[in-house]
Amino acid sequence: QVQLVESGGGSVQAGGSLRLSCAASGYTDSSYCQGWFRQAPGKEREGVATINRDGSTTYADSVKGRFTISKDYAKNTLYLQMNSLKPEDTAMYYCAAEPATYCSVHHHLVWAYKYRGQGTQVTVSS
Repeated sequence: QVQLVESGGGSVQAGGSLRLSCAASGYTDSSYCQGWFRQAPGKEREGVATINRDGSTTYADSVKGRFTISKDYAKNTLYLQMNSLKPEDTAMYYCAAEPATYCSVHHHLVWAYKYRGQGTQVTVSS
C-alpha cells in the first residue's frame, strides 16, 4: 500500500523559509515521478514542482527561483525547500506520486497523480 506523509508545515513571516518533507512507502521510488501541489481557500489548486526519475525538475512560474524540490533516495523522502516566502504562498501543501517516466507542472495536473498525501499547512504572514 502506497503512503505519502507530509510534514514541516507551519507559520512564518514573509521572507522566511520552510522545508516540507514527504515520507513515502509502499513503492519503488525510482519508478515514480513525484511532485508538490497546493491549494488555498477560494483559489484553484496549483502544481508547484515536480521531480523525475532522472532528477530533472519543473517549477510553477510563481515559485521558480524561490522553491527547490529534491529527493533523498536512501530515506525515500521528498523535500520542498521554500525560501523568500510570500503571503500568497499560504496554502495546504500536498505531495503526490505518479508511476510515470516524466512529470511536469506545465503539462500535468499534479493533484491528479495516482497517490497523494494528506497535506501540511503553510501560513505566511506579512
